[in-house]
Amino acid sequence: MCAAVAGEGRGRAVLPDPDPYGPWCRLPPGRPSVSERGGFGHWVAERGRKLAGLRFTSLRLRLVLVFGLVALTAAVSASGIAYWLNREAVLTRAQDAVLRDFRQEMQNRAGALPARPTQDELQRAAGQMAGSSQRFSVLLVARDPDGRTVYGGSGGLSGFSLKDVPPSLRAAVDRRQKTTGSDKSPYHLYWQRVSERGTPFLVAGTKVVDGGATGYMAKSLEPEAKDLNSLAWSLGIATGLALIGSALLAQAAATTVLKPVHRLGVAARRLGEGRLDTRLRVTGTDELADLSRTFNKAAEALEKRVADMAARDESSRRFVADMSHELRTPLTAITAVTEVLEDELEFEGGGIDPMIEPAVRLVVSETKRLNDLVENLMEVTRFDAGTARLVLDDVDLADQITACIDARAWLDAVELDAERGIHSRLDPRRLDVILANLIGNALKHGGSPVRVSVRIDGDDLLIAVRDHGPGIPEEVLPHVFDRFYKASASRPRSEGSGLGLSIALENAHIHGGEITAANSPDGGAVFTLRLPRDASRLTEEDEKDPSAEGGQGATT
Repeated sequence: MCAAVAGEGRGRAVLPDPDPYGPWCRLPPGRPSVSERGGFGHWVAERGRKLAGLRFTSLRLRLVLVFGLVALTAAVSASGIAYWLNREAVLTRAQDAVLRDFRQEMQNRAGALPARPTQDELQRAAGQMAGSSQRFSVLLVARDPDGRTVYGGSGGLSGFSLKDVPPSLRAAVDRRQKTTGSDKSPYHLYWQRVSERGTPFLVAGTKVVDGGATGYMAKSLEPEAKDLNSLAWSLGIATGLALIGSALLAQAAATTVLKPVHRLGVAARRLGEGRLDTRLRVTGTDELADLSRTFNKAAEALEKRVADMAARDESSRRFVADMSHELRTPLTAITAVTEVLEDELEFEGGGIDPMIEPAVRLVVSETKRLNDLVENLMEVTRFDAGTARLVLDDVDLADQITACIDARAWLDAVELDAERGIHSRLDPRRLDVILANLIGNALKHGGSPVRVSVRIDGDDLLIAVRDHGPGIPEEVLPHVFDRFYKASASRPRSEGSGLGLSIALENAHIHGGEITAANSPDGGAVFTLRLPRDASRLTEEDEKDPSAEGGQGATT
């Protein structure tokens, strides 16, 4: 219930509010005071919205940002609530004390004035009222015996006048209220907080009934505003410290979380490099520890699987190598016999019965084919075992290619486009194997003439072998270097071993080179051999880091 001014006896005003500490009637504020504006919380909210639009790719930055935003939200919320509660408590306590004192002074001083006081009486009463414990400024308005409006002010605050009172407050004070059984006072006490030149004020007013004086009061709330500003700064500093602390905690938490993740990444890279005995140290029982255990189990299973596959592969290579070596002994004897039979076939005296001559020729050709197959298998096992090595020498490419063609009697079917004087440091035997396989394949499956061209491309040599046949079917091109690959399933048997191009490719790789197969736009297939002009670097690396199975593992 609002405190009211009620008349009780002549020349006396009584304010019969049963609860002097109860709520006062507050009007809507005029200009907001400094203490009521947004301030620090609004600034933090604006910065928070801007930071929310940023995106970071680093997990550590994201963790720090999330921790910071959580701490900032909590700190700002707690600070805002604390500031609001303290602000209301401080302002309510100050204004209640001021309004209670003003109410008492209006009852004692203004209520004692005559119904139509003179200006001197108003001035004297206003001065006495301003001398109360709250030290507020007072303005009294009344009509003198002549009916004129007179004013009496305390003179404080550079002269508190009626223009300093908001019109809405004056209208409320002058408005006569309906009386009820519980409230028989036709006039109430109203108050309003305003701001003048940055300083907050509490302005209140009430009226003595039965033509008595109307009193207005103005009290500066600057001390309270300063206390609230100090509180706001303290809360802001506490919020900043909380934000810094949360960033440090986030950094520590991120380090705790990301360190195992970093170790897992390092272990995964080592595992990808072939160090299959890499394991993670497992500590704790959290999710990261479970992840480390899972990684260790996966690495152990992978190591076992690779070891089993390597053992089977080694067993297969050993079997092929042993079989090839075992075949060479009887094959040598068979080859010697077939050479004798071949001489008999070529003898003009007809040493072989014509009835068995086809069988003898078949045995001779198949024996040669078997011998080539055994030699190719032994060569393949050397590549698979990693024991193949280069024996380098200075080679004139034109002479080397001519020697290869001449040794196999291909001079009439092969055209050579190579300048003399192009020297390279390569393995002559392996280069001869490459050329023999490429040219022989072109003559067998392509069409004459076969053209071999040589050119220099920077530090590399390019040797192109082109035939004039129908070309290679597109579905066959990706498989031409596969071992034992047959282009046609209906012709599973061929004169070759099916290893020639594969061996040629391995010999190119051991030089640090490459062979590619394609079809020429003008028709025919083109095999292009790219080799470094000097392969000495490869032999030096082999001497410094000889190939070996396995490697040292690591525990991360």
